[in-house]
Amino acid sequence: MSVIHALTGKKILLGISGGIAAYKCAELTRRLKDQGADVRIVMTSSAKEFITPLTMQAVSGHAIADDLLDPNAEAGMGHIELAKWADIVLLAPATANLIARLRAGLADELLTTLCLATPSPIAVSPAMNMEMYQAAATQENISVLALRGLLIWGPGEGPQACGDIGPGRMLEPQQLVARVVDFFNVPHAVFADVNITITAGPTQEALDPVRYISNHSSGKMGFSLAEVAQKMGANVTLISGPVNLTTPTNVKRIDVKTALEMHKASLENLNSCDIFIACAAVADYRPEVVAQHKMKKQQGIDDLTLKLVKNPDIIADVAKDKNRPFCVGFAAETKDVECYAKDKLKRKNLDLIAANDVAKAGQGFNSEKNALSVFSAQQRFDIKLADKKAVAHQLLEIIYQQYKQ
Repeated sequence: MSVIHALTGKKILLGISGGIAAYKCAELTRRLKDQGADVRIVMTSSAKEFITPLTMQAVSGHAIADDLLDPNAEAGMGHIELAKWADIVLLAPATANLIARLRAGLADELLTTLCLATPSPIAVSPAMNMEMYQAAATQENISVLALRGLLIWGPGEGPQACGDIGPGRMLEPQQLVARVVDFFNVPHAVFADVNITITAGPTQEALDPVRYISNHSSGKMGFSLAEVAQKMGANVTLISGPVNLTTPTNVKRIDVKTALEMHKASLENLNSCDIFIACAAVADYRPEVVAQHKMKKQQGIDDLTLKLVKNPDIIADVAKDKNRPFCVGFAAETKDVECYAKDKLKRKNLDLIAANDVAKAGQGFNSEKNALSVFSAQQRFDIKLADKKAVAHQLLEIIYQQYKQ
């Protein structure tokens, strides 16, 4: 009687580059094969300094490919054969050098060449020193790859070979196997059949028929999240304040103006909501009284006093609802970002909170780029300054990891 494993019949091309984590690839290959996968190996020249081709040949059961111009390959076109053969290309470890060459589109050796030639999805598992990972160039390279549709798996955090402790470790073999299994088991994308509600943009709180209180939110971050989440397979409902943005394809949009309207729309959609992302910049207060007619300047009166009343806290109310979804908040701060974010995470009973410093030029409100520090009760994830769609992709990857736990 034959046994059907999670990866039975799947063809996985494992690309190994020259990092110390390459020693884990023997176990990774064995675990993939244990799940029924057929694994073939491509190694860069530097990878062979860390683990031998003979070892990888023994665990994979196939000869190792390492030569762009292999005379033994059919018609000398080994890179095309492998590129067409794979169901998925897994790059692990993916060093900073490999990531940079992928971003540039180089075809200077077999591994980068087949990445250009393959029609199959490519998963990148970064592995490098934490300073190299956090460097602006590396973060930009990873963001560009994510925008091109490559899957970014990791990195993990912890002790590194150099002695540093932080982000940059390759995910462990069992974690990568789980990612591969998830990729094939979930049709089309990781969020298939997941209902995600996202709030976006500012709210407007009327003073009179022509004036209102609002903020500088453009809605671009929330709309980027909606677009990327839909591409990752989610059924997306976007609850938007007043913005001048086009609704992303296949996203259900609900337009609101005030905080009370956004609160009502958010709670009405909870029955079918699995993940709620509160990205909108909601006014904390609204005028107690809205003038029926335009307020005029009064002769001899130089002061105007407005009485404001507190608006309901949307994400806090969602988090305590009986139909509570996985809750992700946003914290736009101008100082003490981590302190305020962690306080909101705990006080509002959230699963994650994404904090950004809107006092920094070039990120946050009304800009094309953003940077986030994402907190759970136990962990911190930093997303470096990048295009908001790239930031959205990285944030949704974090949300997916936490949501699946």
